[in-house]
Amino acid sequence: MDNMQYEQVYFSGRVQGVGFRQAVLQAAREFEVAGFVQNLSDGRVLLEVEGKAAEIDGLVSAVEERMHGYVRQTERGEPEQREAVYAGFEIR
Repeated sequence: MDNMQYEQVYFSGRVQGVGFRQAVLQAAREFEVAGFVQNLSDGRVLLEVEGKAAEIDGLVSAVEERMHGYVRQTERGEPEQREAVYAGFEIR
């Protein structure tokens, strides 16, 4: 991955303690993306991801679809272009 789109996505609702990060990890394996997912102290979950725009969009849509009963709101940060810094996808 050379120059990739980078984005931070915040999920809120009932997204901690319900297998949400594992579901994101499984979905991420279906797309050409890299980055991580982690719980935040304010109850949200952060998805920090890089890849092609269509791959990121696909991942976010897949998470929203699969976890629709738990996600109340999705906040997407402004996408940036940058050199790839992640190798793989992980839960933090």
